[in-house]
Amino acid sequence: MNRKEELLQDVVIKFAGDSGDGMQLTGSQFTNNTALLGIDLATFPDFPAEIRAPQGTLPGVSGYQLRFSSDKVFTPGDECDVLVAMNAAALKANLKGLKKGGKIIANTEGFDTKNLRLANYPDGVNPLEDNSLDNYTVIKMDVTKMTREALKDITLGTKEKDRAKNMFVLGFLYWMYNRDMESTTKFLKDKFGKKPEILESNIKALQAGYNFGDTTETFTTTYRVEKAKMAPGVYRSIMGNQALAYGLIAASQKSGLSLFLGSYPITPASDILHELSRYKAFGVRTFQAEDEIAGITSAIGAAYGGALGVTTTSGPGMALKTEAMGLAVMLEIPLLIIDVQRGGPSTGLPTKTEQSDLLQAYYGRNGECPMPIIAASTPSDCFDAIYEAVRIAIHHMTPVIFLSDGYIANGAEPWKFPKSEDLPPIEVKFKTELGHGEEKFQPYLRDDKLVRPWAIPGTPGLEHRIGGLEKQNITGNVSYDPENHQLMVKIREEKVEKIADHFPLQRLDSGPEKGELLILGWGSTYGAIKSAVSELQHEGFAVSHAHLRHMRPFPKNLGEILKNFRQVLVPEINNGQLIRIIRDKYFVDAKGYNKIMGVPITKTELVMKVREMLGSNN
Repeated sequence: MNRKEELLQDVVIKFAGDSGDGMQLTGSQFTNNTALLGIDLATFPDFPAEIRAPQGTLPGVSGYQLRFSSDKVFTPGDECDVLVAMNAAALKANLKGLKKGGKIIANTEGFDTKNLRLANYPDGVNPLEDNSLDNYTVIKMDVTKMTREALKDITLGTKEKDRAKNMFVLGFLYWMYNRDMESTTKFLKDKFGKKPEILESNIKALQAGYNFGDTTETFTTTYRVEKAKMAPGVYRSIMGNQALAYGLIAASQKSGLSLFLGSYPITPASDILHELSRYKAFGVRTFQAEDEIAGITSAIGAAYGGALGVTTTSGPGMALKTEAMGLAVMLEIPLLIIDVQRGGPSTGLPTKTEQSDLLQAYYGRNGECPMPIIAASTPSDCFDAIYEAVRIAIHHMTPVIFLSDGYIANGAEPWKFPKSEDLPPIEVKFKTELGHGEEKFQPYLRDDKLVRPWAIPGTPGLEHRIGGLEKQNITGNVSYDPENHQLMVKIREEKVEKIADHFPLQRLDSGPEKGELLILGWGSTYGAIKSAVSELQHEGFAVSHAHLRHMRPFPKNLGEILKNFRQVLVPEINNGQLIRIIRDKYFVDAKGYNKIMGVPITKTELVMKVREMLGSNN
């Protein structure tokens, strides 16, 4: 059979099906296979909010978008080239995100009368048969039937055999994009090695999908994407929550502190608890608490006892932790509060992404209660950003809020991981005895950074009072004195602001130092902004990009940078939070671009917005 191979530069695939169809597993296996080939990639898993929505319905659709390219990739793509639709609901929910002329791989068994009704198609309407998809290339495959046929000699029940149909699709895509199946075969052997029939069914289905593409005359073209040009080094594919966990372990090892995580499970932060629980060999201790308050207070206890105390949560959990966060501020001990943001308010959108909690991180506690805030910008950046957060917490004796979000947490990208010797040191200085001329321990006697000493309880001669009541300056005794309270509020605020003396000045990611328009971003908008700015600069627009990691305090030169530009645009996946803080602090008439739909901002949206803002000047 004559076949041709076509070389592609960039491909976006969306795997979509019922939440029981294994689309997340299929997508992650294709992602790992892609990473092993040295092709750059970015992913965006899209989980249903319901734990188990009715099968075949729109709320039950689970998706996984993967972009892979021979060029540098910063987003998982605005639109997909290929949509794998395992049923009618998957097609209906995702068709708007498919490029005109794109390919639809449709499992025909998922378009029967029942599935069409569950997906709310009108009676008698089948999109695979009514010419409504004429603008696309439709590849019809009865995946369910062919999977059952491939597994006819295996004694599993029909339901168990059908669970392997995602492997059939994966095998077909491996053929379509000229891939070796060895990585997935090894994964299946590791996962199902003790369940031989399940292992055999998955491997047989995988091979059957590959053979279907290889032997069917319908398909005359295969595709290949070349290896990306990336800096030399050892890479692995990593998700944000994984990178965050590894960053915490690295910081624990470099500081010499044991790591304690006190957490209550909540989407999308739970994977950090799951990941860290696997590393007891590194001295990591994880505690699944009965609620959010117990999670953070156990971490406060660990920090007071001389450990690296960490708690993880999302927006609703942050609300419950606020009193304990104030306690940590009053105690002035190092603590990491990790907030993997999602849509709100209340329980909001549990599985959808949103930059919902910046104002909560700034102001969401009673009293004047300042805390440093660090934000990660990509999945791999979680490693460096959390390492920086730990360094600040320990060196400045303060709780630190770390902001990620669902997009970063569950997305994946290649990561060139560092060696231990390349990481900056994290020096821990416990106070172990009274100083020269010190008759009694003064727990709130500060150094030039306004940092108080860290004394582990039980150290002879260093007994001191703790608790949430206001402390007397220097002695740490309980004080209701009005002048002392004002002094301590001012000191705690100044201590946080002085942290800016100890991290780098803000730099532009790209573009001229002065000019017409600066796009200022934070968190997961990084990829969309960088891609949009690159395209606009290529077209001749004078656009610059700055992206913040240090959200509080801001870098000392941020105000100067903002005043170097006639216009400032702040894109956010919320209703405008950073922009309020920027306007308040720097008196800059910044403009916002806000999207609150539970999905990331796209490159195309930002390009259109900038063209609108600069249209009269270009």
